[in-house]
Amino acid sequence: MVERGLTTGPATSEGASAFLLRFDLDGQAYGLPLAMVERAVRAVAVTPLPGAPGLVRGVINLQGQVVPVMDVRRRFGLDSRPLSLSDHMIVARGLRRTVVLLVDSVVGTVAGAPIDWVSAQGVVPGADDAIVGVVRLSDGLLLIHDLDRFLSAAEEEQLAQALAAKNGMTVNRTPGGGARGDGAQGDGE
Repeated sequence: MVERGLTTGPATSEGASAFLLRFDLDGQAYGLPLAMVERAVRAVAVTPLPGAPGLVRGVINLQGQVVPVMDVRRRFGLDSRPLSLSDHMIVARGLRRTVVLLVDSVVGTVAGAPIDWVSAQGVVPGADDAIVGVVRLSDGLLLIHDLDRFLSAAEEEQLAQALAAKNGMTVNRTPGGGARGDGAQGDGE
């Protein structure tokens, strides 16, 4: 199994490389581990999802799968705004589910050998659990985003219930305590 996501601290193994997809919100650079990214596309219309947490803009139909769209602006305390033709969507796979991140723009990839990043705690005032690190770039700082920490446990539960209601399913518990709307007992990864 290939490990996806971030480690709990800066890369320490010599020669290791880290690749991040860089995206921007209100001029601030953010990064997401490239291993979690399935694709980045122009924004499309989003269908509201009643009962979902406030950080969820709604859902889209992605190749027959109903996928929640996360409003990254709301997560980081920025004002939400109407969808724009210039906005982008990042389709990413976390440990619990595939989600779409609504962002202002996708800039490209950032790579290092090893990438020089430090913990966000103490560096970024008010950083929450979703921001786990900071990378120094030539044009400023890039905040590393941990997709699996985007929603709290309560928000995950609320999202699972809203998705289940939309799909007309009951929510089952996985052995680890997480909720799944499809009745499966794990994702096989």
